[in-house]
Amino acid sequence: MPYTLVGFCEYREEIRKSRFITLAAPITSPAEALAFIEQHSDHDATHNCWAWKLGEQYRSSDDGEPGGTAGRPILAAIQAQACDQVVVLVIRWYGGIQLGTGGLARAYGGGANKCLQNAEKVELISRVSLQCVCGFAELALVKLRTAECGGVVNAERFTANGVELQLAVGEEHIETLQARLADLSRGQIRLERETP
Repeated sequence: MPYTLVGFCEYREEIRKSRFITLAAPITSPAEALAFIEQHSDHDATHNCWAWKLGEQYRSSDDGEPGGTAGRPILAAIQAQACDQVVVLVIRWYGGIQLGTGGLARAYGGGANKCLQNAEKVELISRVSLQCVCGFAELALVKLRTAECGGVVNAERFTANGVELQLAVGEEHIETLQARLADLSRGQIRLERETP
């Protein structure tokens, strides 16, 4: 089961006089990942190496370190911690002692691993986008039934006749939610899948 981070986290360590700061955060788009990297990179540091993963998309950068010694180990740490929708940035200030390619890979990958291990995580649940219409009097109960099925209300729009809702619910809970909404509305509330 994949996990993402609840929020920003940080891990600091010194390895053979080089200082490493690892920063990680949840993301929802590649643009958000790149914005995080740009915002948190320290241009006075020797290297700002990073990786991010978002579903099947991923990118990494060694930022001047020998090829494959920074970005790939950071990405490997993200995958080893079963994380998704995550960006990790490792900032290094060179301390004068060469670490070698193996030492660099262990430093970058290890820092990312420790940062993600210490981070508060939440399970990523795959949800289906649905829509329905309910009366004003039923709104509170529809929201309650949706929450009971592990779903969320993404948007609500009030109209002259009631409320149009956009919901997101796990595939395995759709049938249960439909039955509960039908019960409370005498069959009037019907869930419809959103068409892209």
